Amino acid sequence: MFGTVVDWRGSVIREGEEMGRKKDLDVDWAAFADKWRGRYAPSMDRVRRGELPWTNLDALHRASLEELLEEFGVEGLTEEERDHLNKAWHRLDPWPDSVAGLARLKERYVISTFSNGNVALLTNMAKRAGLPWDLILSAELVRHYKPDPETYLMPPNLLDLRPEQVMLVAAHPSDLRAAQTYGLRAAYVLRPLEWGPGGEAEEPDPSFDLVVDDLIELAGKLGV
Repeated sequence: MFGTVVDWRGSVIREGEEMGRKKDLDVDWAAFADKWRGRYAPSMDRVRRGELPWTNLDALHRASLEELLEEFGVEGLTEEERDHLNKAWHRLDPWPDSVAGLARLKERYVISTFSNGNVALLTNMAKRAGLPWDLILSAELVRHYKPDPETYLMPPNLLDLRPEQVMLVAAHPSDLRAAQTYGLRAAYVLRPLEWGPGGEAEEPDPSFDLVVDDLIELAGKLGV
């Protein structure tokens, strides 16, 4: 989801700038967004290692946000404003091709989220952005974060499918390689803008089933 279907970076920057105008804050929101995302995997790893009990992504994001507000010297935000800023992750904008590409894929395939985001986050994001999922699958359902095997085996287990009947579509090669470990198919979507202006996508692994520039191209390659 984050970076594959929605533009997390541009959206968090937008939300930060809106808060900055409202509260007269002098913050480098691009740096803020990058550092917030940078805490994503380490915070989940603390849960995976048992250093924290199961904690959903909203709560992990909030803990990271509190650290960043202090680091960037942001003061004067009310509890309501902090909660609103934390839920910027519920209001991420889709990439220009995402809604149309998903709609085409849905004509032939069951399409679902497959994310470390919690159910409320993914549902709110879909509702706001018009993402036409058939269902919401979240790491929260199995209380394990990727790359734990429980996450990758969740879609085939819940949908009564064999792993090879499920394809993970992602902009992150490490996620795809982990999925392949458990028998899932892999489609790599190149999203260089996820990394900001001048960003570069990682080189695809030759083992990936498909490599595409966007979800519309993916639909075409899958015969829709």
